[in-house]
Amino acid sequence: MPQYSLYQEEQHPSPLQYTWMEFKENHIAVAGLLGFTFILIITIFCPLLAPFDPNMQQIGDLLIPPAWDPNGGITHLFGTDALGRDVLSRVIYGCRMTFGISLLLVLVAMLLGVGLGALAGMSRGVRSSFLNHTLDSIQAIPTLLIAIIIIAILGPGLVNSMWAIALALIPQFMHQTRDFIRHELSKEYIMAAKLDGATKFHIFVHSILPNMGEMLVVQATLALSVSILDISALGFLKLGAQAPSSELGAMLVEGIEIAYIAPWTIALPGCALVLMMISINLVGDGLRSALRNRLLH
Repeated sequence: MPQYSLYQEEQHPSPLQYTWMEFKENHIAVAGLLGFTFILIITIFCPLLAPFDPNMQQIGDLLIPPAWDPNGGITHLFGTDALGRDVLSRVIYGCRMTFGISLLLVLVAMLLGVGLGALAGMSRGVRSSFLNHTLDSIQAIPTLLIAIIIIAILGPGLVNSMWAIALALIPQFMHQTRDFIRHELSKEYIMAAKLDGATKFHIFVHSILPNMGEMLVVQATLALSVSILDISALGFLKLGAQAPSSELGAMLVEGIEIAYIAPWTIALPGCALVLMMISINLVGDGLRSALRNRLLH
Protein backbone atom coordinates (compact mmCIF):
# COMPACT_ATOMS: atom_id res chain seq x y z
CA MET A 1 0.00 0.00 0.00
CA PRO A 2 1.59 3.33 -1.00
CA GLN A 3 2.40 5.78 1.73
CA TYR A 4 1.68 9.47 1.36
CA SER A 5 3.38 12.26 3.27
CA LEU A 6 1.10 14.82 4.85
CA TYR A 7 3.87 17.42 4.74
CA GLN A 8 5.41 18.38 1.44
CA GLU A 9 9.01 19.41 1.97
CA GLU A 10 10.70 21.54 -0.63
CA GLN A 11 13.79 19.81 -1.97
CA HIS A 12 16.88 21.98 -2.39
CA PRO A 13 19.94 20.73 -4.29
CA SER A 14 23.24 20.51 -2.48
CA PRO A 15 26.01 22.99 -3.41
CA LEU A 16 27.73 20.29 -5.50
CA GLN A 17 24.49 19.40 -7.30
CA TYR A 18 23.72 23.06 -7.97
CA THR A 19 27.24 23.58 -9.33
CA TRP A 20 26.78 20.63 -11.70
CA MET A 21 23.37 21.95 -12.80
CA GLU A 22 24.96 25.29 -13.67
CA PHE A 23 27.97 23.62 -15.31
CA LYS A 24 25.97 21.38 -17.66
CA GLU A 25 24.04 24.41 -18.95
CA ASN A 26 27.30 25.52 -20.58
CA HIS A 27 27.54 23.22 -23.60
CA ILE A 28 31.06 24.35 -24.48
CA ALA A 29 32.24 23.46 -20.97
CA VAL A 30 30.56 20.05 -21.27
CA ALA A 31 32.43 19.48 -24.54
CA GLY A 32 35.65 20.39 -22.72
CA LEU A 33 34.74 17.90 -19.98
CA LEU A 34 34.31 15.16 -22.58
CA GLY A 35 37.73 16.00 -24.01
CA PHE A 36 39.23 16.00 -20.52
CA THR A 37 37.63 12.59 -19.83
CA PHE A 38 39.02 11.25 -23.12
CA ILE A 39 42.54 12.35 -22.19
CA LEU A 40 42.13 10.84 -18.72
CA ILE A 41 41.07 7.50 -20.25
CA ILE A 42 44.14 7.56 -22.51
CA THR A 43 46.34 8.27 -19.49
CA ILE A 44 44.92 5.36 -17.48
CA PHE A 45 44.59 2.74 -20.23
CA CYS A 46 47.59 3.80 -22.31
CA PRO A 47 49.27 0.33 -22.56
CA LEU A 48 46.01 -1.20 -23.80
CA LEU A 49 45.35 1.49 -26.43
CA ALA A 50 48.81 1.83 -27.99
CA PRO A 51 49.25 -0.62 -30.90
CA PHE A 52 53.08 -0.66 -30.71
CA ASP A 53 55.91 0.00 -28.30
CA PRO A 54 56.58 3.76 -28.57
CA ASN A 55 60.35 3.24 -28.80
CA MET A 56 60.31 0.22 -31.13
CA GLN A 57 62.23 1.06 -34.32
CA GLN A 58 61.25 -0.60 -37.61
CA ILE A 59 63.94 -0.01 -40.20
CA GLY A 60 61.68 -1.03 -43.08
CA ASP A 61 58.92 1.43 -42.11
CA LEU A 62 60.68 4.78 -42.15
CA LEU A 63 58.53 7.91 -42.66
CA ILE A 64 55.33 6.11 -43.64
CA PRO A 65 52.53 8.69 -44.13
CA PRO A 66 49.30 8.53 -42.07
CA ALA A 67 46.38 6.36 -43.14
CA TRP A 68 44.49 9.25 -44.79
CA ASP A 69 47.40 9.90 -47.14
CA PRO A 70 47.27 8.04 -50.51
CA ASN A 71 50.65 6.45 -49.73
CA GLY A 72 49.70 5.53 -46.16
CA GLY A 73 48.36 2.30 -44.69
CA ILE A 74 46.18 1.06 -41.84
CA THR A 75 49.06 -0.63 -40.03
CA HIS A 76 50.34 2.74 -38.84
CA LEU A 77 47.28 5.02 -38.62
CA PHE A 78 49.32 8.12 -37.75
CA GLY A 79 52.35 7.08 -39.79
CA THR A 80 55.91 6.62 -38.58
CA ASP A 81 58.83 8.93 -37.83
CA ALA A 82 62.42 9.02 -39.12
CA LEU A 83 63.35 5.99 -36.98
CA GLY A 84 60.35 3.89 -37.96
CA ARG A 85 58.52 4.38 -34.65
CA ASP A 86 54.72 4.39 -34.69
CA VAL A 87 53.51 7.97 -34.23
CA LEU A 88 50.10 6.95 -32.83
CA SER A 89 51.73 4.93 -30.05
CA ARG A 90 54.13 7.75 -29.27
CA VAL A 91 51.30 10.32 -29.15
CA ILE A 92 49.29 8.08 -26.79
CA TYR A 93 52.27 7.57 -24.48
CA GLY A 94 53.13 11.26 -24.84
CA CYS A 95 49.66 12.25 -23.63
CA ARG A 96 50.08 9.89 -20.71
CA MET A 97 53.48 11.30 -19.78
CA THR A 98 52.62 14.98 -20.24
CA PHE A 99 49.17 14.84 -18.65
CA GLY A 100 50.03 12.32 -15.94
CA ILE A 101 53.14 14.16 -14.79
CA SER A 102 51.28 17.48 -14.84
CA LEU A 103 48.49 16.03 -12.71
CA LEU A 104 51.01 14.72 -10.19
CA LEU A 105 52.84 18.05 -10.04
CA VAL A 106 49.61 19.96 -9.48
CA LEU A 107 48.67 17.67 -6.56
CA VAL A 108 52.09 18.11 -4.96
CA ALA A 109 52.05 21.88 -5.50
CA MET A 110 48.52 22.08 -4.08
CA LEU A 111 49.44 20.25 -0.87
CA LEU A 112 52.55 22.34 -0.26
CA GLY A 113 50.98 25.60 -1.44
CA VAL A 114 47.87 25.24 0.72
CA GLY A 115 50.02 24.47 3.78
CA LEU A 116 52.32 27.45 3.27
CA GLY A 117 49.40 29.69 2.28
CA ALA A 118 47.57 28.73 5.47
CA LEU A 119 50.67 29.61 7.46
CA ALA A 120 50.86 33.00 5.74
CA GLY A 121 47.14 33.68 6.14
CA MET A 122 46.80 32.62 9.76
CA SER A 123 49.99 34.23 11.05
CA ARG A 124 50.60 37.83 12.05
CA GLY A 125 53.57 40.09 12.63
CA VAL A 126 57.04 39.74 11.12
CA ARG A 127 56.53 36.17 9.94
CA SER A 128 53.36 37.10 8.07
CA SER A 129 54.97 40.18 6.53
CA PHE A 130 58.01 38.19 5.36
CA LEU A 131 55.91 35.43 3.79
CA ASN A 132 53.54 37.86 2.10
CA HIS A 133 56.24 40.06 0.61
CA THR A 134 58.22 37.04 -0.57
CA LEU A 135 55.11 35.56 -2.13
CA ASP A 136 54.21 38.80 -3.92
CA SER A 137 57.74 39.00 -5.33
CA ILE A 138 57.64 35.45 -6.66
CA GLN A 139 54.18 35.97 -8.15
CA ALA A 140 55.59 38.69 -10.43
CA ILE A 141 57.88 36.14 -12.18
CA PRO A 142 56.36 33.83 -14.87
CA THR A 143 56.31 30.16 -13.90
CA LEU A 144 58.24 29.08 -16.99
CA LEU A 145 61.04 31.54 -16.19
CA ILE A 146 61.19 30.22 -12.61
CA ALA A 147 61.40 26.66 -13.96
CA ILE A 148 64.20 27.59 -16.37
CA ILE A 149 66.17 29.25 -13.56
CA ILE A 150 65.81 26.18 -11.34
CA ILE A 151 66.83 23.85 -14.19
CA ALA A 152 69.86 26.07 -14.85
CA ILE A 153 70.90 25.30 -11.27
CA LEU A 154 69.92 21.61 -11.10
CA GLY A 155 70.66 20.69 -14.71
CA PRO A 156 68.40 19.47 -17.56
CA GLY A 157 66.33 16.30 -17.30
CA LEU A 158 62.77 15.15 -16.72
CA VAL A 159 63.08 14.76 -12.94
CA ASN A 160 64.69 18.17 -12.50
CA SER A 161 62.05 19.78 -14.72
CA MET A 162 59.34 18.17 -12.56
CA TRP A 163 60.88 19.66 -9.41
CA ALA A 164 61.23 23.03 -11.13
CA ILE A 165 57.61 23.18 -12.30
CA ALA A 166 56.27 22.01 -8.93
CA LEU A 167 58.25 24.73 -7.14
CA ALA A 168 57.04 27.29 -9.69
CA LEU A 169 53.37 26.33 -9.15
CA ILE A 170 53.46 26.47 -5.35
CA PRO A 171 53.25 30.31 -5.11
CA GLN A 172 49.97 30.31 -7.05
CA PHE A 173 48.27 28.05 -4.51
CA MET A 174 49.89 30.00 -1.66
CA HIS A 175 48.52 33.27 -3.00
CA GLN A 176 44.98 31.97 -3.48
CA THR A 177 44.96 30.23 -0.09
CA ARG A 178 46.29 33.28 1.73
CA ASP A 179 43.72 35.62 0.16
CA PHE A 180 40.89 33.18 0.84
CA ILE A 181 41.86 32.77 4.50
CA ARG A 182 42.22 36.52 5.02
CA HIS A 183 38.72 36.98 3.59
CA GLU A 184 37.20 34.20 5.68
CA LEU A 185 38.76 35.35 8.95
CA SER A 186 36.55 38.43 8.91
CA LYS A 187 33.32 36.41 8.82
CA GLU A 188 31.03 35.72 11.74
CA TYR A 189 31.35 31.95 11.83
CA ILE A 190 35.11 32.27 12.34
CA MET A 191 34.51 34.76 15.15
CA ALA A 192 32.09 32.28 16.74
CA ALA A 193 34.73 29.54 16.54
CA LYS A 194 37.28 31.83 18.20
CA LEU A 195 34.82 32.64 21.01
CA ASP A 196 34.38 28.91 21.56
CA GLY A 197 38.11 28.64 22.20
CA ALA A 198 39.11 27.00 18.92
CA THR A 199 42.81 27.09 18.04
CA LYS A 200 44.14 28.36 14.72
CA PHE A 201 44.75 24.79 13.55
CA HIS A 202 41.21 23.77 14.47
CA ILE A 203 39.74 26.84 12.74
CA PHE A 204 41.65 26.13 9.54
CA VAL A 205 40.96 22.37 9.41
CA HIS A 206 37.33 22.36 10.53
CA SER A 207 36.03 25.78 9.46
CA ILE A 208 38.06 27.18 6.55
CA LEU A 209 39.40 24.13 4.71
CA PRO A 210 35.95 22.60 3.96
CA ASN A 211 34.98 25.85 2.20
CA MET A 212 38.14 25.91 0.06
CA GLY A 213 37.24 22.92 -2.10
CA GLU A 214 35.65 24.87 -4.93
CA MET A 215 38.42 27.46 -5.03
CA LEU A 216 41.07 24.74 -5.12
CA VAL A 217 39.32 22.87 -7.95
CA VAL A 218 39.24 25.98 -10.12
CA GLN A 219 42.84 26.87 -9.26
CA ALA A 220 43.95 23.29 -9.95
CA THR A 221 42.51 23.37 -13.49
CA LEU A 222 44.39 26.59 -14.21
CA ALA A 223 47.59 25.18 -12.71
CA LEU A 224 47.17 21.98 -14.73
CA SER A 225 47.12 23.89 -18.02
CA VAL A 226 50.19 25.89 -16.95
CA SER A 227 51.99 22.70 -15.93
CA ILE A 228 51.27 20.99 -19.27
CA LEU A 229 52.47 24.02 -21.19
CA ASP A 230 55.64 24.32 -19.10
CA ILE A 231 56.53 20.62 -19.39
CA SER A 232 56.06 20.73 -23.15
CA ALA A 233 58.02 23.97 -23.44
CA LEU A 234 60.93 22.59 -21.41
CA GLY A 235 60.91 19.41 -23.48
CA PHE A 236 60.90 21.49 -26.67
CA LEU A 237 63.87 23.50 -25.38
CA LYS A 238 65.68 20.21 -24.54
CA LEU A 239 65.70 21.16 -20.86
CA GLY A 240 63.08 18.62 -19.77
CA ALA A 241 62.40 15.15 -21.14
CA GLN A 242 65.25 13.92 -23.34
CA ALA A 243 65.20 11.68 -26.42
CA PRO A 244 63.99 8.99 -26.99
CA SER A 245 61.24 9.97 -24.54
CA SER A 246 57.72 10.13 -25.99
CA GLU A 247 56.85 13.38 -24.17
CA LEU A 248 54.92 15.71 -26.50
CA GLY A 249 57.37 18.61 -26.29
CA ALA A 250 60.32 16.32 -26.99
CA MET A 251 58.42 14.82 -29.95
CA LEU A 252 57.89 18.29 -31.41
CA VAL A 253 61.57 19.17 -31.33
CA GLU A 254 62.47 15.80 -32.91
CA GLY A 255 60.00 16.36 -35.75
CA ILE A 256 61.27 19.84 -36.64
CA GLU A 257 64.25 18.44 -38.56
CA ILE A 258 61.98 16.49 -40.93
CA ALA A 259 58.95 18.80 -40.86
CA TYR A 260 59.10 19.51 -44.61
CA ILE A 261 59.08 15.86 -45.67
CA ALA A 262 57.05 14.42 -42.76
CA PRO A 263 54.80 17.17 -41.34
CA TRP A 264 52.65 14.63 -39.47
CA THR A 265 55.48 14.05 -36.98
CA ILE A 266 54.92 17.53 -35.51
CA ALA A 267 51.28 18.17 -36.52
CA LEU A 268 49.82 15.20 -34.63
CA PRO A 269 51.66 15.73 -31.31
CA GLY A 270 50.85 19.43 -31.62
CA CYS A 271 47.15 18.67 -32.15
CA ALA A 272 47.16 16.41 -29.08
CA LEU A 273 48.73 19.18 -27.02
CA VAL A 274 46.23 21.77 -28.29
CA LEU A 275 43.30 19.46 -27.54
CA MET A 276 44.62 18.90 -24.04
CA MET A 277 45.01 22.61 -23.35
CA ILE A 278 41.62 23.58 -24.81
CA SER A 279 39.77 20.88 -22.85
CA ILE A 280 41.32 21.87 -19.53
CA ASN A 281 40.75 25.59 -20.09
CA LEU A 282 37.12 25.02 -21.08
CA VAL A 283 36.53 22.96 -17.93
CA GLY A 284 38.18 25.63 -15.80
CA ASP A 285 36.12 28.43 -17.34
CA GLY A 286 32.94 26.38 -16.96
CA LEU A 287 33.67 25.72 -13.29
CA ARG A 288 34.31 29.40 -12.61
CA SER A 289 31.06 30.41 -14.32
CA ALA A 290 29.08 27.72 -12.48
CA LEU A 291 30.47 28.74 -9.10
CA ARG A 292 29.84 32.41 -9.84
CA ASN A 293 26.23 31.73 -10.82
CA ARG A 294 25.70 29.56 -7.75
CA LEU A 295 26.96 32.28 -5.44
CA LEU A 296 24.73 34.87 -7.13
CA HIS A 297 21.69 32.71 -6.42
